[in-house]
Amino acid sequence: MARSSSGITLQQLHYFVEVAAEGSISAAADLLYVSQPTMSAAMKDLESRAGRTLLLRSARGVTLTADGAEFLGYARQVTEQVELLEQRYLGRPPSRRLLGVSAQHYSFVIDAFVRMVKTSGAAEYEFSLRETRTWDIIEDVRTLRSEIGILYRNDFNRSVIDKLLRDSGLAFRPLFLADPHIFISRKNPLAARERVTLDDLAGFPRLTFDQGANNSFYFAEEILSTLSTPQEIRVSDRATIFNLMIGLDGYTISTGIISDDLDPEIAAIPLDVDERIEIGWIGHSAIPLTEQAQRYLEELRAVVSDFGVELID
Repeated sequence: MARSSSGITLQQLHYFVEVAAEGSISAAADLLYVSQPTMSAAMKDLESRAGRTLLLRSARGVTLTADGAEFLGYARQVTEQVELLEQRYLGRPPSRRLLGVSAQHYSFVIDAFVRMVKTSGAAEYEFSLRETRTWDIIEDVRTLRSEIGILYRNDFNRSVIDKLLRDSGLAFRPLFLADPHIFISRKNPLAARERVTLDDLAGFPRLTFDQGANNSFYFAEEILSTLSTPQEIRVSDRATIFNLMIGLDGYTISTGIISDDLDPEIAAIPLDVDERIEIGWIGHSAIPLTEQAQRYLEELRAVVSDFGVELID
């Protein structure tokens, strides 16, 4: 049966997926070796056939509308299935693998990323991993700079985080619950303790990750962020925070999951507080995950399970 001239073509879907990934019509055109006017006309024709606006255009590039985000989910499914068919029956090699992940500063996120890259089996890939601020994680996923974001919720920040996610068309999916621990140098006097209390921490500097212009207590990466402390240092990256743990006997509060391979000089000690940390991933509510994103989440669950942490189904 002949395709209707008013139907959406596979080429248009392929173009649209690349435009959404690049955030730019001209960048997608360069990537696919077509002219910018050709790509722009293809997107306008696609919107006409779909009967709705899919892209918001500006001098800085393009962003997806709510309809565009939903459409992208279906477009990705179609193009991925076509790729699988071509690999199976035409013997074509897998296409370049793409995935962006934005996350708060957790070593298990890196462990899972390493496993994913090693097992991807792709001859060509373009992956990105951004350890960044809470607000930026949400913005990265909202604008599709990253497909997945990893962050935490608890009773204190839940309502604010959930509202921001809803307003951005995103959803939080829990991965696991963790008991709070302090991360400290193995040379810290508290490192020999089986457990510590907040009173035990009084003489040590608290280390927190800076949240920039959005430095609200609700966006802090550490629980108990509203508790005052006489000594506090804000940092922007994990390497710095670990150096300050070693050099100044500082501490930070996190999940307790830490890689001995990546962070051999850091110890995790349980903290006696009536709190729990819920770690989860965020993604677009209306966009199904790509196969590569699903693989990453599988590796993430495997890494966490290796630490004896019970996953949330």
